[in-house]
Amino acid sequence: MSFSQSVVSLSPHSSAAKKQGFDPRVGEKLQAGVEAGLLRHLHVVLAERGGDVVLESYGEGEDENWGRPLGTVSFSPDTLHDLRSVTKSIVGLLYGIALDKELVPSLDTPILAQFPEYEDLADDPDRQKRTIEHALTMTLGMEWDETVPYTSTKNSELAMEFAEDRFRFVLDRPLIEEPGKRWIYSGGAVALIGEILQRGTGKTLPEFAREVLFDPLDIEEFEWSAGRDGVASAASGLRLKASDLLKIGRLVLNKGERNGTRIVSAEWIDASLSFKAATDQGVNYGYLWWLGKAPVQTASGTVSWAAGFGNGGQRLFVSPEADVTAVIYSGHYNNWDAWITPARVWSEIILANLKLR
Repeated sequence: MSFSQSVVSLSPHSSAAKKQGFDPRVGEKLQAGVEAGLLRHLHVVLAERGGDVVLESYGEGEDENWGRPLGTVSFSPDTLHDLRSVTKSIVGLLYGIALDKELVPSLDTPILAQFPEYEDLADDPDRQKRTIEHALTMTLGMEWDETVPYTSTKNSELAMEFAEDRFRFVLDRPLIEEPGKRWIYSGGAVALIGEILQRGTGKTLPEFAREVLFDPLDIEEFEWSAGRDGVASAASGLRLKASDLLKIGRLVLNKGERNGTRIVSAEWIDASLSFKAATDQGVNYGYLWWLGKAPVQTASGTVSWAAGFGNGGQRLFVSPEADVTAVIYSGHYNNWDAWITPARVWSEIILANLKLR
């Protein structure tokens, strides 16, 4: 049985949904969409508003762990799931935390200054123009191509994983544009950010994440896939339970605070969710966060959102103006149309059934 045919577990939260301004039948509408074949390949849907879970659903389907087949999985609240490139948005938060602790350089610092071992590359004045901020906004202006399948070594991220030196591979890419001028999706840019974090903090990426983000959020269990060189993938390696990813969404909505404790600065949250670059995907980009507007009309007009996007239909959505965050896990890996189902769940099920006052 696949989730595209039925919902294995749909937890009733109708009273919480009604309290938070949702149609109390929002869960039934999700199930109807799944059974009608309109919402395919879903694994998990979890949404909350104002701290109350308003939608919670678990399915069954084929899954993977960073490309390794896991067979058919029956998903539950305790199931870890690939985030794929939602990992990037979390790494963005980690950089903000490290920056506030003065463990990493300011955003205007040249990237190559953090990699002194590549003296030959540092001799190129054009390469010296590329800064940490350009990496965080994916505007390095370096050649990079992730439009081909992630099963092909023609995909730049996969080629980086097989390179003898992943960081030289990224930093030595041909320069095709002035920095800051053009957005080019790049897992390599985030690999550089991850390594700068490791060098600045003196900890591995998983160790630092546990100390400054996961432990303060009571996230006890996670996995972080690493390449053949043992380097944790900053671009796509994290696995979390849906409820724990939802905590990160709520942290963002609360401007970096949880239960009165400051975890990320409000200034970094605001900067991360502010326009930094226009993409070629019809939405905009902040510091490793996608930015857009939902095609729904409410009493307050259209609803803006920020999100982490991941291969296969993984999503962490946050909408500050609606005070809603949602996690969507899917299993449509390496398919161009994987965006359709999570976009429908977010816009047509979650936001369309919320009455904003």
